[in-house]
Amino acid sequence: MSGSCLKCGAELDGSWKFCPRCGAVSAPAEVSHHEHERAPAKYAFSGLLFGIIAAPPLIIYGTMICLLGPPMVLGIPLIVAGIAAPFLGPYLAINAVRGKCPWCGEKITSVGPLDAFYCHACSQRIVVKDREMMKAA
Repeated sequence: MSGSCLKCGAELDGSWKFCPRCGAVSAPAEVSHHEHERAPAKYAFSGLLFGIIAAPPLIIYGTMICLLGPPMVLGIPLIVAGIAAPFLGPYLAINAVRGKCPWCGEKITSVGPLDAFYCHACSQRIVVKDREMMKAA
């Protein structure tokens, strides 16, 4: 069912039921009013959970370091990170790409919005392009 949008002419992949540019239905006969596409935010809850779990230790340790006096310079960033963790967790999890390493086949997750990283199992460089993991040249 790949082709172009009837309304705006954008190129459509076979998996699209609605045009990503203008929102028009790409195949009116096949799509009912009750059928919806899945949201691209698959892992936001796990990121929120990580953020909520990470927040208390960061705030507590930051406060304890601030009580020491001069090391306050180290404690304040920990407190700020603890406050921001529940908000940053879902952001990083939504942008993460999960799959298998193209070098060794190990299950891995990309690091948030980064476009390149190294596999933790084989230490090979992996590039993320169009939400797909590929071997880096």
